[in-house]
Amino acid sequence: MIMTPRHIAVEILNRVEEEGAYAEPLLDASLSAHPQMKIEDRRLITEIVYGTLRMRGNLDWVIGHIYRGKFDAMDMSIRNILRTALYQMLFTERIPDFAIVNEAVEITKKMRGRGSGLVNAILRNFIRKKDQIPYPEIRKDPAHHISIVHSHPLWMVKQWIEMFGIEETAALCRANNQVPPVTVRVNTLRTTRERTKEKLSQHGFEVNETVFSPDGLSISNRHTSVRETDCYASGGIQVQDEASQLIACLVSPQPGENVLDLCAGMGGKTAHMAAVMENRGSILALDISRKKIDALCRNVSRLNAVIVDAQVGDAREKPGKAFFERFDRILIDAPCTGLGTLRRNPEIKWRTLPADAEKCCLLQKAILESAAACLKKGGYLIYSTCTITREENEAVIEDFTNRHPDFICNRPPDEINSVLVDDHGYFRSYPHHHGTDGFFGAVLVKGMEMEK
Repeated sequence: MIMTPRHIAVEILNRVEEEGAYAEPLLDASLSAHPQMKIEDRRLITEIVYGTLRMRGNLDWVIGHIYRGKFDAMDMSIRNILRTALYQMLFTERIPDFAIVNEAVEITKKMRGRGSGLVNAILRNFIRKKDQIPYPEIRKDPAHHISIVHSHPLWMVKQWIEMFGIEETAALCRANNQVPPVTVRVNTLRTTRERTKEKLSQHGFEVNETVFSPDGLSISNRHTSVRETDCYASGGIQVQDEASQLIACLVSPQPGENVLDLCAGMGGKTAHMAAVMENRGSILALDISRKKIDALCRNVSRLNAVIVDAQVGDAREKPGKAFFERFDRILIDAPCTGLGTLRRNPEIKWRTLPADAEKCCLLQKAILESAAACLKKGGYLIYSTCTITREENEAVIEDFTNRHPDFICNRPPDEINSVLVDDHGYFRSYPHHHGTDGFFGAVLVKGMEMEK
């Protein structure tokens, strides 16, 4: 069966919801499977998938005011057909409403065989009543207003209002719904930023140097994926958010040092540290997932990060004698709720529950405890997350230093712009202030254990 771009978008959204998958790899696989697809159709699929995920709360509010039945009991495919159609009508201007309705009905017939009458009725009813749909007023209920209008779970908005206030929370939610820039890190083991900028510009990309990362480039006016360029294939670039690039700067590993990278994932930060070290020294990268370690090995090979040794391992486990006080620097890229990456991973906000941060904290504390024993005296332990919750960030560090008086917090190195360092000496970035993902980082130094 030949599927239209909108039909493909619905299928991807179904898998995101049903399988707990992430949109990005599903989109990449789908677009790779259709190499002859027009660039306009590829962009349309991407916009519908990400736009629908970002604005899902707003779209569900609209459906709830038109549909008379129980929304939660509605067939998942019907829900996503309605969401994608409403997203196009509310947030895009290129396609006439009647054409959107007609295609939504046809997609329903192909996917479900029935339900097309319901889809037709709801969408046509929306066209008639769209100016009559009420929204919560910000003066009467600011949390509910931000939650619906800017499409974030209510519990999340309430928590952020307590942390940041109403105006900051609204700005953060608006920023989370913006399309983020495509940002790459230039791999200095293979090339230079100037040379890469020139090469990508010759390929038709609009390229600008990033504000905070010395190795970053921001790319726009894309006619193809940067992963399909020679620069990527030859290991000249790594797709990586600018804030993520700054973690290697935060670690600041020196050539010749012995570094441990815990929870290394697929190795973006691992390879960056190898570049900072000029491939001199050693990096042991650990992750609990064999699949991620395999991907890390492929990635560091592409990037020529030859000093990396990758192993499957559980960072929570008590280290053996061979690991005791062995490393000069340790990076803990801690598992977290990921709430700083909602621009790029909007599905996270609909999966995360209030109790998830507490679960992450237990894991984070266990990893810190294990890592502490592996660090030499005088060594540096860097703790980073891609979330913005206090309980996963400074609260974890405060708990750790209270139990380990031999560790003290240091300010980040000079490579980190001072606007990204708060009054307590923590590294912080926010989408609405810095145009990056939301990251946190703490630099801990291990001294002599104090007498009790």
